[in-house]
Amino acid sequence: MSGDIGAHLLIVDDDERIRGLLQKFLIRHDFMATVARDAAQARRLLKGLAFDLIVLDVMMPGEDGLSLCRDIRRTQDTPILLLTARGEAGDRISGLEAGADDYLAKPFEPKELLLRINAILRRVPKPVEDRALPQVLHMGPIRYDLDRAEMWHGAKPVRLTATEAALMRIFTTTPNRTISRMELVTLLNREKLGADAVQERAVDVQITRLRRKIETNPKEPRYLQTVRGAGYMLAPD
Repeated sequence: MSGDIGAHLLIVDDDERIRGLLQKFLIRHDFMATVARDAAQARRLLKGLAFDLIVLDVMMPGEDGLSLCRDIRRTQDTPILLLTARGEAGDRISGLEAGADDYLAKPFEPKELLLRINAILRRVPKPVEDRALPQVLHMGPIRYDLDRAEMWHGAKPVRLTATEAALMRIFTTTPNRTISRMELVTLLNREKLGADAVQERAVDVQITRLRRKIETNPKEPRYLQTVRGAGYMLAPD
């Protein structure tokens, strides 16, 4: 069972190994996944990014997951799946009272996590703008036709390399959402663009080249933005 490539998940866990394993697992199942090591980093990400679901560890040093969950609920309806090493009924109730949508005790099977994530996302109505994306995205004088995968500068076609075209397909699937370098590497390699695997450094080079075709001033990008510490985001008009 795969996820919707448009679903962007935030994984909050103080265990670096678990964060990495969950991120790789979810990306393999077609989700976008961003990670945070604690509540403070999660708050910074939540200020600038929109997520479809948050996978949140309860037992973390400093501010715990229940406190963060309650705080998120004051301003956002983003679904939250809590993870904890404690599975007692009282703890599950505390999590649900804090505003969580579901609760999964560690250790768990990754397949069960995937099933619960998909079940939660199915219950969330799709925003109108996600159901009916425009067929043409505009970036100043540049327009990109989603159906034909063609870029134009006014009446003049803009030639894209295979990698640039693949990047545009990835970014235009989820405009205004940050995609990490790791996710871009995974998705580009899935496109099988060549014999050599795409590396993170190569992604930065390709982004620079693509900006030259999109931006009025590539050194101060307006449309293909760098989100510090998180990745890249396409922000069309």
